[in-house]
Amino acid sequence: MKLKLDLHDIYNRGGQIDRALADILDEAEATKASVVEIIPGKGSGQLKKRVLRFLDRKDVKARYHRVEKDSRNFGRVFVHFRWR
Repeated sequence: MKLKLDLHDIYNRGGQIDRALADILDEAEATKASVVEIIPGKGSGQLKKRVLRFLDRKDVKARYHRVEKDSRNFGRVFVHFRWR
């Protein structure tokens, strides 16, 4: 199962961005999704940096297996999960 989060609509609302990221990780855990696709968009890269900083937090990092930056599309990040 693959989940998708598009951040285009809330790109300038800091609190909502963190809440949306936390919610999609909660949903991934509840549904045992294998991948979450996060779309911060291309733009200046600031939103992507914010997403990567959020995912790099110690409490968040413990929830997923790995992060993959799409090499063909700069505006996309994949978060992979491994369920036992």
